[in-house]
Amino acid sequence: MRICVVGMGAIGGWMAAHLGHKLGEEIALSAVARGATLAALQSQGLRMDSGGERITVPLRVSDRPEDLGEQDLVVLAVKGPALVDVAPLVARLLSPHTRVLVAMNGVPWWFFDRLEGPCQGLHLKSVDPEGRIAALIPSDRVIGSVIHASCATPEPGLVRHVMGMGIILGDASGGIAAPVQGLADLMTRAGFHATVSERIQKDIWYKLWGNMTMNPISALTGATCDRILDDELVRGFVTAVMREASAIGDAIGCGVGQTPEERHAVTRKLGAFKTSMLQDLEAGRRLELDGLVGSVREIGQHMGLPTPNIDAMLGLTRLLAQVRGVG
Repeated sequence: MRICVVGMGAIGGWMAAHLGHKLGEEIALSAVARGATLAALQSQGLRMDSGGERITVPLRVSDRPEDLGEQDLVVLAVKGPALVDVAPLVARLLSPHTRVLVAMNGVPWWFFDRLEGPCQGLHLKSVDPEGRIAALIPSDRVIGSVIHASCATPEPGLVRHVMGMGIILGDASGGIAAPVQGLADLMTRAGFHATVSERIQKDIWYKLWGNMTMNPISALTGATCDRILDDELVRGFVTAVMREASAIGDAIGCGVGQTPEERHAVTRKLGAFKTSMLQDLEAGRRLELDGLVGSVREIGQHMGLPTPNIDAMLGLTRLLAQVRGVG
């Protein structure tokens, strides 16, 4: 099986490392990378530190998809701001049967293509303003996912796996399709805790429900998540945002089935950790705001639902990104 990873950051590198380490003789693994990451992968291979062990995985790597050829599976693991530029690279890896596993945070461009309800077919301009991503990677190619893992990239080509091996997979059209079940079996053999969802959009919305608050507020304050929840006033603002997002989820058929307070208790168990958005801000990387927050506001507007707290959080974080040059 030919598998190519596009986006060799923390999550893409983590997935590639396990696939290559466990299934090296079963798959032909490759990656599209650029710059320092490309150079590191070419000279040292992909390295991952996990559980006190370092593994090194060789793989074919190039900045030209044509060098790698058509694939059976493309793992797309980039941040939202990079997607418009990366989508043409993904398209050049596709054959008529290739599926694209989308391992990204936030509301994806394909979210409403096959989701029955009041927003069916809604094109999210906050995520795919000109429709270029959807044209290059149509929803019938997509296998959606939700990743439950914490990873970092201390340097190009090196992944540090902190915790978690969970991955939820689901077809964009719903149900349990044979290709998705087959991919879940493959991921399980690679060491992931893989499960299949009959409606992956609900799982995406549930994860988003927590990410869309902790990420921007940590960027605004520089605080780890435990300190955000320890402050009564900030926690109250987080709760208000989550209630607005929960109402939107109910309206589109993606109810979260949990109170904000119950989700706060789950977040507290993770301890004092920096969100990915705070790490991006500190590293001078563009912030992933559109898919995490802008999309939720856009859906609320489409449904005629008020989002004053989401609006305030988006505006403040967007202004921060502009001032810091990462907008």
